[in-house]
Amino acid sequence: MNKYAKRYLIDAMSGMAQGLFASLLIGTIIRTLGQQLLRLGENAFFKFLVDAGAFAAEAHVVGAAMAVGIGFAMQLPALVLFSLVAVGAAANVTGGAGGPLAVLFIAIIAAECGNLVSKKTKVDIIVTPAVTILVGSLLTVLFAKHIGAAAASIGHLVVWATKLRPFVMGIIVAVVIGVALTLPISSAAICAAFGLTGLAGGAAVAGCCAQMVGFAVLSFRENKWGGLLSQGLGTSMLQMPNIIKNPKVWLPAILTSVITGPISTCLFKMEMNGPAVSSGMGTCGLVGQIGVVSGWYSPSEAAIRHGASAISPTAFNWLGLVLICFILPGLLSWAFGLLFRRLGWIKDGDLAL
Repeated sequence: MNKYAKRYLIDAMSGMAQGLFASLLIGTIIRTLGQQLLRLGENAFFKFLVDAGAFAAEAHVVGAAMAVGIGFAMQLPALVLFSLVAVGAAANVTGGAGGPLAVLFIAIIAAECGNLVSKKTKVDIIVTPAVTILVGSLLTVLFAKHIGAAAASIGHLVVWATKLRPFVMGIIVAVVIGVALTLPISSAAICAAFGLTGLAGGAAVAGCCAQMVGFAVLSFRENKWGGLLSQGLGTSMLQMPNIIKNPKVWLPAILTSVITGPISTCLFKMEMNGPAVSSGMGTCGLVGQIGVVSGWYSPSEAAIRHGASAISPTAFNWLGLVLICFILPGLLSWAFGLLFRRLGWIKDGDLAL
């Protein structure tokens, strides 16, 4: 069970997230940069940036990138890996708003079927791609639309509930997605699969930042500047061995997300209207913050479906972004950590990487 859980829930989801980064995410960033530069004046290079970003963020390309990322993470043979290009593109387009979840399920099954026959015949170059593509295509025709619709419905429900009950949902979304970010699964893939944008996406960003910045500041005594950078701009997943040894070290980051989540949804009303995958990234490479900023100027298709539109950010918007993503997580986690150290719940060395 551990073997399959790692293969399908950890490796495959991480590969899917990397495929999203290398297509939709970077494409959106490049396109948004070009669009903003075009405000300064017409320029062929600026237009090229817009076109290049649009190419990378196109649905077929994104689906193919996700499927290849899944196959690569599962360490599949070359012919299976290359055949997943067609499977991923078809599943993502057919799945619609919930395409990423359809790609995840269909690419895994098609890949394993292709892997079963790989190098088993003398005509492997025909059999392996044929099996992979035919199985993937059949599953796409039968299930992709339904998987996508189910994922989109869940995403709509979370987004709607967050608008209706921003305080409670701000806490729930921030805590759940933040915890997922630190666990060895992909919070980015979860957010992408369900299309978390708007206030819900903003709460997800808050929860992820509470974990990353929280652990970076909380463990500064043990890990100094190297730990601050590796966790604050890398991943809080580095703390999982320490969490397993002493689960109480997780409390400061979780309690911080309980506070910053509703501050995001109720006070600053911070929305993530960039690519939904950015909602689960926190401060990793500053992707979460870039997603919020790009969403101000050029909302993603998922955000537009939830009613988003472009805005001109005010000083209040920028203040909220900085407070929620950096200042509050650092201050709150430090304060909680100081309390728990005095109570003896966290001891020196408990957070050493």
